Amino acid sequence: MKNLQGKHILFIVENLPVPFDRRVWQEATTLQESGMDVSIICPQMKGYTEPYEVLEGIEIYRHPLPFEARGALGYLVEYGVAIYWEKKLARKIFKKKPFHVIHGCNPPDLIYLTAKKYKRKGVKYVFDHHDINPELYIAKYDKKDYFYKLMCFFEKRTFQNADASIATNESYKNIAIKRGGMDPNLVQIVRSGPKLDRLKVQEPILKYKKGRKYLLGYLGVIGEQEGIDLLLDSMQQIVKKRQDVQLAIVGGGSDLDILKKLSEDKGLKEYVDFYGRVSDQKLLDVLNTADVCVNPDKPTEMNNLSTMNKIMEYMALKKPIVQYELKEGRNSALNASLYANNTADFAEKIITLLDHPAQRKEMGEFGYQRVVNELSWEFESKKLIEFYNKLMGSQLKENKNL
Repeated sequence: MKNLQGKHILFIVENLPVPFDRRVWQEATTLQESGMDVSIICPQMKGYTEPYEVLEGIEIYRHPLPFEARGALGYLVEYGVAIYWEKKLARKIFKKKPFHVIHGCNPPDLIYLTAKKYKRKGVKYVFDHHDINPELYIAKYDKKDYFYKLMCFFEKRTFQNADASIATNESYKNIAIKRGGMDPNLVQIVRSGPKLDRLKVQEPILKYKKGRKYLLGYLGVIGEQEGIDLLLDSMQQIVKKRQDVQLAIVGGGSDLDILKKLSEDKGLKEYVDFYGRVSDQKLLDVLNTADVCVNPDKPTEMNNLSTMNKIMEYMALKKPIVQYELKEGRNSALNASLYANNTADFAEKIITLLDHPAQRKEMGEFGYQRVVNELSWEFESKKLIEFYNKLMGSQLKENKNL
């Protein structure tokens, strides 16, 4: 870690506030504990509205956004405002204390526009690839129009400007190499492994079952491509067969009100609770009470190639999972999950687990051991530190003035 001592890293995040963005916060605190000075630029969002604060020794600069965008044009406005603030705050931070590296976390693939100025000063740009935006655009709008081509262009330019790249899984690494043209030696896989000191297994709290025998748990963003509409279809089919199941949905997002109404329209109001964004403790209270946890991400190419944090968080809490048949979802969960092909099959897989407690326990234990022994942040953080030791070592040789 000698190459990290006293070096300054600037994280730039556009789509979520920090520390709410768990991956970014884990990366930031890991590097700070390894001797780096850490600053973060991110948006102001509900619950995280202070323009500046210091948490655990990390300086966080939050900028306003006009709204949480919907639609292609809305996203362009949001991203334009974000770029303005990112450039302004980066200048302020660099003047206060020059940084040695910018760690850009997408979406969108536009943070390189801020990084370019500083690359000329010898600052490295690391691209932390969270989402494959061309596939995300198709998942949202089901078309390859001008905006899709724009997504492809920005992705290409991001990789071209990156000195190194971090991928969340093997699929993303392949995209960085094949589509981004990156040297494989400059792409490091760092999965979003959960921190076990945060995700504690605890006793269930029965009030969340609302008097029913079973609880299903969902954790994640409430957006257009997360498949909550499919989950509600499956829940409707379950309720037609039995009335002893409650569904708890934890998370916030642009489609929250739309999906609440859809739930009511399907006659599910008394069977589905939308908790919104909650504290860590309430999240643990709800998920530890769940008998089965679900990942209804739609079978799109975006979701097929992406690793979802919720999967490993469920596993860390010893929960059996039902999800759709997706490549990286299976790679993460293996035997901790059952895999469905449509909403009816999804409902049947849930019912199967509810009716077989021994199977639930076996799957939960398998997932927990997989996280403890392979996938937790304890293992992934070491890869991040090693990556930055190499990067900062090469930078020191190139530029000793920063």
